[in-house]
Amino acid sequence: MKKSISSIFMGTAVAVLALCACTGKSFNISGTITEAKDSVLYLENMSLSGPVAVDSVKLGESGTFSFSQQAPDAPEFYRLRIAGQIINLAVDSTEQIEVKAQYPTMSAVYDVTGSEECVKIKELALLQMDLQRRIDAIVAAPDLGVSAVQDSVLRVTEAYKDQVKRRYIFAEPMKAYAYYALFQTVRLGQMESLIFNPRSSEQDVKVFAAVATSWDTYHPDAERGQNLHNIAIEGMKNVRILQSRQLSSIDPSLVNVSNVIDINLPDSKGRQRRLTELKGKVVLLDFHVFASEGSTQRIMQLRDIYNKYHAQGLEIYQVSLDPDEHFWKTQTAALPWICVRDERGPQSEYLVSYNIQSIPTFFLVGRNSDLDKRDAQIKDLDAEIRSLL
Repeated sequence: MKKSISSIFMGTAVAVLALCACTGKSFNISGTITEAKDSVLYLENMSLSGPVAVDSVKLGESGTFSFSQQAPDAPEFYRLRIAGQIINLAVDSTEQIEVKAQYPTMSAVYDVTGSEECVKIKELALLQMDLQRRIDAIVAAPDLGVSAVQDSVLRVTEAYKDQVKRRYIFAEPMKAYAYYALFQTVRLGQMESLIFNPRSSEQDVKVFAAVATSWDTYHPDAERGQNLHNIAIEGMKNVRILQSRQLSSIDPSLVNVSNVIDINLPDSKGRQRRLTELKGKVVLLDFHVFASEGSTQRIMQLRDIYNKYHAQGLEIYQVSLDPDEHFWKTQTAALPWICVRDERGPQSEYLVSYNIQSIPTFFLVGRNSDLDKRDAQIKDLDAEIRSLL
């Protein structure tokens, strides 16, 4: 099972948020969702620990609904959901929010009134959907290699971030929609990650810190503000560690004329194994955690691939991020391919170099040590390997 690195990071950085404190006031969310007769519409609070259902209704022919809840004492987030169709909303005190939509297109096509925050969140949601469509088109382009895909995705994502920072976050950082923008995600193949990534981007950490500082002023007791501070502080530490490692690890021997980013890590016997030493072979470069769910099944699949193509020139170079060295050695003792371990785990500089946001992830490397494709671009692994062999 893939584990999003951003979700792992968030899990260690935030505390569980209890449902909003009672203020004696209430808010109301009502409206109509047509073409959804007999569907169950859920109102869910998007707490720091995930969605929590607080009310629901089975829709009738007209699709009308009405939910009332205790008003929060600081901006809070909710969503309306039918199956996988979601409308995100923000509540600040005692709004009377009205939503009109039609199922099953309610996520992208709906009207909301009664809350400027909700209108802005709708704008952000539509912008994010457009960004996702553009990324999907880049990944699906048959003539783009790994480097071109990464460059193109980075370019459109940075343009998106610049627009959102100027129009939504820095314009009014105390608003709920500014907070909402920080936690938008995009999907690259099977990998989902934060658009603003405070784990490794110094600029993105500053964006989180700006909103955190503003929430300190306008919402001084809000747990979400404390959450932002925790993320920003953790992000600053991560960035400093990465910068220190990058400055101290410049080694002329690592410079090579290949297009692949070299990796130099020890195997289970302590021998340093370099990725570029495999030039002349087709390499499946795999990033893996043996302690993760689904690891055994994945290793069996890799064995099948290795047994089928190794004699023809395929090698597997597997990078383990397991924290337990003894466990890793036990798990890899019988593996026929190269398996190395980075003791830095989620802080590995190679995760940043290869733009990895979730584990497991793999790449195919051609005989000239050039990156060919990453897993998100590959529909038929056997066919891709045969084409490189």
